[in-house]
Amino acid sequence: MGKGTIGLNPFFSDRSIMSRPAVAGLLATITAFTDAKGFVLDKYHWMLYFLVTAMYPRFLITLDEELNSKPVTVRVGQAVDVVGQAGKPRTISGFQTHQTPVR
Repeated sequence: MGKGTIGLNPFFSDRSIMSRPAVAGLLATITAFTDAKGFVLDKYHWMLYFLVTAMYPRFLITLDEELNSKPVTVRVGQAVDVVGQAGKPRTISGFQTHQTPVR
């Protein structure tokens, strides 16, 4: 959505858990668009707020108490694989270190 800073996805926690409210919001919006002129483009435009439950940000901005931008070192990435002995899993991750704001 927008310039790629917000995404829509009903899954979270490394795509292993599905959020029921997010799925319900997506299904409600899809159902509303079956008759777009009667619902979304008329007086029920508020139904687009159902998409909020499935939104997730893809950016990070850190602020201080005066709402000024504060540079902080963060690691950005995702889990690639899980290896290790039985009972002691270790996650191999691919990440990069950035200064905020990260987009």
